[in-house]
Amino acid sequence: MTVPSYDSRLAELGITLTDAPAPAANYVPFVQVGDLVYVSGQISVGPDGLVIGKLGADMEVDAGAAAARLCAINLITQLRNACDGDLSRLKRVVKLNGFVNCTQDFTDQPKVINGASNLFVEVFGEAGRHARAAVGAPSLPLGVAVEVEGIFQIA
Repeated sequence: MTVPSYDSRLAELGITLTDAPAPAANYVPFVQVGDLVYVSGQISVGPDGLVIGKLGADMEVDAGAAAARLCAINLITQLRNACDGDLSRLKRVVKLNGFVNCTQDFTDQPKVINGASNLFVEVFGEAGRHARAAVGAPSLPLGVAVEVEGIFQIA
């Protein structure tokens, strides 16, 4: 059985993982318990800075999904750190919890969080399929559009 080259797959998708940001408060970026890694919530920040907005007010679903994709990239960066730089240690993405900064009447949270879910499947294939929650929130830290946390099983 060949070990998947997740780094190659990221490169094919045009994704370059940068250094993981330091925690912004009194928490750690990830905790490992046995073969599970719990990664703290990652906000929608990319090379151009924070993606700020409220779905249903000043942001469309496609832009929200793009923000969720940034959260997924940040989760993979933290996961890589938890795996001592070796993403081939990933066995499976277990669960994502996605939070969407949205108006009270916005109901497309699942479509927004698909931006993260789809990336995990694009990068990790079957190992990227996961359980998930997609929840609306009246606000998120720093006014970001999306925050996603994850649980991963590693070798």
